[in-house]
Amino acid sequence: MDIIFKGEHLLPGQLGQFFVVLAFGAALFSFICYFFATQETAPKSDNSWLRLGRIGYWLNTVAIVGMGVCLFYILYNHYFEYHYAWSYTSRELPVYYLISGFWNGQEGGFLLWMFWEAVLGNILIWRAKSWEKPVMTTLALSQVVLGTMILGLQIGSAHIGSSPFMLLRNSGIEGPIFQNANYLDFIKDGKGMNPSLQNYWMIIHPPTLFLGSASLVVPFAFAVAGLWKRRYKEWVQPAIPYALFSCMVLGTGVIMGSFWAYESLNFGGFWAWDPVENASIFPWLILVAAVHVLIVYKNTGHSYFTATFLTLVAFVLVWYSSFLARSGVLGESSVHAFTDLGLFWQLVIGILIFLAITAYLLISRFKEMPITKKDEETYSREFWMFVGAIFLGLSCFHLIVVTSVPVWNLMFGTKFAPPTDPVKHYNVIQASFAVVIALLSGFTQFLKYKKTDVTRFFITTLIYLVFAALITGLAVYATGFYKLHFVFIIVMLCSIYTIVSNGKILADSFKGKYKLAGSAVAHIGFGLLLVGALISAGTQKVVSENLTGEQYSVEFAKDENPKENILLYKNEPLKMGEYMVTFKGDTIEGASHFFNIDYQRIKEGKVTESFTLRPNVIQAQGGMSSTPDTKHYLFHDLYTHITMTNVISTAPQAEEASHGEEGDDKNYDAPVAHEIAIGDTMTYRDGIIVLKGLNKNVKLQNIPLTDKDIAVGAQLEVITHGKTYQSEPVYMIKGRAVFDFGKKIEDAGLKLRFTKIIPGQTVADGKVEITVYQQPESKKKFIVMKAIEFPYINFLWAGTIIMIVGFFMSILRRNKEVKTV
Repeated sequence: MDIIFKGEHLLPGQLGQFFVVLAFGAALFSFICYFFATQETAPKSDNSWLRLGRIGYWLNTVAIVGMGVCLFYILYNHYFEYHYAWSYTSRELPVYYLISGFWNGQEGGFLLWMFWEAVLGNILIWRAKSWEKPVMTTLALSQVVLGTMILGLQIGSAHIGSSPFMLLRNSGIEGPIFQNANYLDFIKDGKGMNPSLQNYWMIIHPPTLFLGSASLVVPFAFAVAGLWKRRYKEWVQPAIPYALFSCMVLGTGVIMGSFWAYESLNFGGFWAWDPVENASIFPWLILVAAVHVLIVYKNTGHSYFTATFLTLVAFVLVWYSSFLARSGVLGESSVHAFTDLGLFWQLVIGILIFLAITAYLLISRFKEMPITKKDEETYSREFWMFVGAIFLGLSCFHLIVVTSVPVWNLMFGTKFAPPTDPVKHYNVIQASFAVVIALLSGFTQFLKYKKTDVTRFFITTLIYLVFAALITGLAVYATGFYKLHFVFIIVMLCSIYTIVSNGKILADSFKGKYKLAGSAVAHIGFGLLLVGALISAGTQKVVSENLTGEQYSVEFAKDENPKENILLYKNEPLKMGEYMVTFKGDTIEGASHFFNIDYQRIKEGKVTESFTLRPNVIQAQGGMSSTPDTKHYLFHDLYTHITMTNVISTAPQAEEASHGEEGDDKNYDAPVAHEIAIGDTMTYRDGIIVLKGLNKNVKLQNIPLTDKDIAVGAQLEVITHGKTYQSEPVYMIKGRAVFDFGKKIEDAGLKLRFTKIIPGQTVADGKVEITVYQQPESKKKFIVMKAIEFPYINFLWAGTIIMIVGFFMSILRRNKEVKTV
């Protein structure tokens, strides 16, 4: 007998699943119609297939928007009967994180990818003119393949895709809870979002990255269309602006990911050569190479096959990168990889579809492709741009080979191990490629297409190389960069050479050579980016030097270097480099547990600067997840994160009243009783306590007092570590019973009890007994923290922005040159 489940909201999920099927069907219909429209050879066709193809694509777009609306409705209303909402959101998440819940899971990521392709497709319907039919055939095919990833259909034992509208009880999670019709009564909240993803960069980084990845289908589609329709030369010019757009947006998305890692992860940097990080730049490197060779072909007619090959392969690598991140193959080697949702073979098929199209067209059209019989001049710009593209390809090839070690092991049954020190491995080898690429980015600007005045070229190049060497020498000496591997110094020289040589070209552009401005700005940005990355990563300095010899624990030493971590007890200042740092306490705000660390820079006995950093810590079953906080300066950043703490509370501790013996006395040292009069001072390990007065009118909550009852509060002032606290424990006689109500001062690690009134011969002689409980040193709140200084890291971020501006300027220039028919 089927169970009739109560409280489920099935309509939004059913409507969403309807849109999933509609999006797939409409994309398939559009693909078929555009394909037949492209095949038409009659000069005066009635364009019926074309109109149907457009209708199909528009319907696909409407369905994708409908899916997004339904999914957000489910997330916003916390319908945890849906597996996607339960897995990636919770009630405590603010709305902006619910929005980022769209792409928190794989299904939402595919939906975002489909959305951007829908937007791009509609732009092409509007602007592609005679290219619309063949170009839109490829985009519609891409939408078909993506649509299968979220279909969520089951045919026998086979699954086709994973739907974001799957119900929790149908997700394969087993449990007796689903035998109850009212199982939703037991699901009070969702699993929530990974703490490291709760960052504003994760709201804008994934959409940008997915737009960049999705946009690569456009130059791919133009290349396919050119080969398919044998319009070999014509596709290059309209494809260049779209390829530049993809370079700009995908590069922006990757750098946004670096900024997120820098602000939210605690590995102490912006790039860790994680396999998924590597995969994200595969298509970008190849596309940058493709753009340069496309420009070479447009200007000289050289390197057609290379330009076409790189343009096609860049999109194939988008699918390969997605396979690495989503198939589960990198599950043991990357912290960013998704687990396998059963899409392994679907992703493989996706790669093979676009790889097969690439291989078929390149092979079948090879003999017909334009070939320039005259070789390039050695001192021509196109020759060295081609060389630069080759080195970009080699850089990417190295990343692919090493990153794909788990894939090779799976394919061939081997047991190759990745590099034991991946950061060192990638740094040295990729730096070698960077030397050539940065050098070429500089001196190619002094070359002309087809032919160059060799003497003038060498003189100009030498002058700017000497100038760059002087600047490099000063920079290396000033930053201490000379201590690093020599290859990094050479990269620094070539990067600065790129900046100064392109600076000369930019200056020339103000004299009327405006066409050169975009590439010059982009290359200057690239050079600054390399300089910032080199100096900040190579000369970063650990500020939190541990000079005590404290090792903390064996487990701690496995993941962290004890010499780079300092121990701070609450309210006990400690000298750290040029700063005096104090752990002032912790604050809980929603799901975030902040630790407040005061920094003071003291010079000649005066505080010249004061600020507070608030790194965040999440306690989880797998351990502690720490999010750093950073103080930004113009020429350096001070980066701080928590590596260990004994403060594991999940809610603020309220002050507790006590009666008689306390159940938590074991958490304190042996109590010490003091007999004091008003105005007297008691000393304890961390400060002093002063009895300021006695309050005979004290009121106790929920305890009514009669005229015969006595309640007196001891007004105490506690001074410790430069801070003052007020406390008022109470002594009460009610009937024949004696009570006392102690008060805790958590920040001071104290509990105070008013335990006795000692009458004297006169009122002035009267004393009271105050019993002091103090937490032992081992119970005191503490943190272990690491602080790192990143010098000149703003060059990295500034270089990124300048490079993006350069790409944008180039897009505007190339777009004006396009004469689409």
